[in-house]
This record gives sequence, C-alpha cells and structure tokens, in this order.
Amino acid sequence: MARVLTWRRTILMIVGLPMVISLAALAFAWPASRIAPRDLPVGIVGTSTASQKAVESMTRNAPGGFDFHLYPDQAAARSAIMDREVYGAFVIAPGRVTVLEATAASMPVAQLLGTSGQQLAAHAPKLPTPDAVDKWHGNKKKKDVPKAAKVTVKTVDVVPTSADDPRGVVFSAALLPLTVCGIIIAALITLSALHLPGWRRVIDLIAVCAVCGLAAYLVAQGILGALPHQHLATYAALSLTLLAISATSAGLVRLIGHPGLALSAALLVFVGNPFSGSTSAPELLPKAVDDIGQWLPPGAGANLLRSTAYFDGNGAGSHVAVLILWTVLGLTSVVFARRTLTVLGDTVEEDSHASGAHAAAAEEPAGALVAATSGAPAASPSEALQDRHAHHARHALHD
Repeated sequence: MARVLTWRRTILMIVGLPMVISLAALAFAWPASRIAPRDLPVGIVGTSTASQKAVESMTRNAPGGFDFHLYPDQAAARSAIMDREVYGAFVIAPGRVTVLEATAASMPVAQLLGTSGQQLAAHAPKLPTPDAVDKWHGNKKKKDVPKAAKVTVKTVDVVPTSADDPRGVVFSAALLPLTVCGIIIAALITLSALHLPGWRRVIDLIAVCAVCGLAAYLVAQGILGALPHQHLATYAALSLTLLAISATSAGLVRLIGHPGLALSAALLVFVGNPFSGSTSAPELLPKAVDDIGQWLPPGAGANLLRSTAYFDGNGAGSHVAVLILWTVLGLTSVVFARRTLTVLGDTVEEDSHASGAHAAAAEEPAGALVAATSGAPAASPSEALQDRHAHHARHALHD
C-alpha cells in the first residue's frame, strides 16, 4: 500500500504539478498576448464628411475594433468620457485632429487612441482643406488646384491619472495582492475557532475586511497617492472588493471543505486577475475573457475602484451589483452550510449527527463519575455496549 501511494505521489509531482503550472502561466500570458480593440467605445465629434471618412478609415484598419458614438460637440464628448460611456473621442477639424483621451480609464487605450489619431492625420493630407477648396472654386483656375495642408494632431487628457502615479502602475499592480489577501482572510476566519456559529464568522469577515480595506487605502493613497478622489467611496470600494473575495472563498470552504481554498485560488487568482483587464481594459481582451472577468470579484472590483477614484462613481452600478451578488452567496454559505473541518487535529462536525455525538460524549463523564463514587472502575464504551446486549438477552430468556 505504501509503495502504491509513493508511485501516486511521484506521478502527481511529475505530471500533475507541471500541468497546473502551465495552466496558470497560460491564464496570465494568453490574454496579454491577445490584446486588441474589440468593440471599444469611442466618440466622433460632428457629422461632417471628414468625420465620416475618419470612421471609415478606422473601421477599415481595425474591423470590429471600435464602437463609434457620435456627439455634436466637444463638450458632449467630454461629458461622455466622464460618464464612462466612451474611452475617448476624435474631433476632426480642417487641418487638425484632436484626440480626447482618459489615461485614468486605461493607459493602453489612451496610447491606442493617440496612435489612431496620428494615422488619421497621416491620411488626411490626401484631401485639401475646405478653405482651400473654396478659394480654388473662387479663382476658377486649374493651375491653382490647392495642395493638401499638413494636419496637426493635438491630444487632450480629459481624466488624467494621479501625478504620483502617472502611468497607473500602482493601480494595476494592487489587484493581485488584494485578491490574495482576501483568500487569506477567508482561510484564517473559516479554519480557526471552528466551534463558533456561522453568524459570528460573518461578523468577523465584515469587520476584518473593513479594517484591511482601510489599511490598503492608507497605503495606496496615503503613501503612494494613487487614489486621489472620492476618498470615502474609494475606501468603500476597496472594502467591498475584499469582502466579496473573502466571502466567496469562505463560502467555498464551508461547502466543499479544504479543497474550497484551492478552488477559490484557481477561480479568483488564476482566472479572475488575468481576466479582469485591470492592466489594460476589458474591451482589449478576447470577448469570452472579457465576459468572464467582469462577472468575477477581481474584475468587478478593479473597475469599481477606477470609477470611484477618478470618475466620481460613474459607471459603477453593474460592478457593485456583481460584488454584492458574490458577497451574499458567500456569506449565505458561511452561515448555513455544514461541513466537517479539521485544523491541527481540531475537528468539528456540523451535521444532523453532531448533536447525538455530543450527547454521547456528555454521558461518558457522567458514567465515570458514578463509577468513581461507587468505587468501581469506569466501563469502556465497548464494555457498556456488551453489558447492554447481555441485559436484553436475559430479559428475552426470562420471557
């Protein structure tokens, strides 16, 4: 038997462990290697011929890459960016292309929009400017056919990142440790003090996540300055994200036991983090990855935090709903699920037979006390069972 277990362990180490590591590496590397715009919402200001040609050019260069929204003026486009309806907008004017971007929404998207603006400007000189065309029509001379004027590109950052975190590195790097800390919180609370009722664990989870959320905010903003706006709402977003992650992990542990920790790590760390789009944007990831990532706590938490820290909470409703859903499901499992858990030899069995086991355990000290007072040695459980069967047999013979 020992030899069989040894071979199983060897096979697990040689085959199973490399497979797990390969899948983990693939989960992080594959979405990053497939970054490209997919129905990325951007705005176009105006309905002029130049604007229409800009839309046709961008559609031709990146089919299915952009989802265009038309706005009458720059003010409307800026408002849409602040409301998180679009990531940016292009203002096409004679001799000039203005790119409205928001580095706080996504640094890679802002760079992509800047590159697209340069491409629009490069193709624009093929046509003369309207002023030159009007002047040519007035002269009516073929030799005065106007030449195309050089088009300039101007970039305006409507919602910039914090001056202390200009590239958004702190913001994008904070999600992974936040996820890991949420799982650690769940493990400590769920697998310690097993005799406590479920509602006590719920209170502990809420309290610890609130305190840890405050600690994370003090580091991210107080020391690093990466979350500059809406301080109370941003702190609440951090705490809710931690609570959703830890409640999900704790609920899985209560439902399936110790394997719940491994499952929560696989679901939240190796799927939730790389699929979240926190380092780029959800619309830059493959469609299936985008859909999965935004329905998991890390993805919803990252977008909620971006909304509260930079966009006055705009566009946060769906992300709050996802986090609350996971929180409610996890806490419900913590309260009502019954599972045998063992930590350092401490076993608590919470099922329909638990009360009978506790009652039997309570009877043994009573029997020992009676035996001690009468001077007789206490009977073991097996001896007591044999005496009971003998007693019933004597009664049967007497009858």
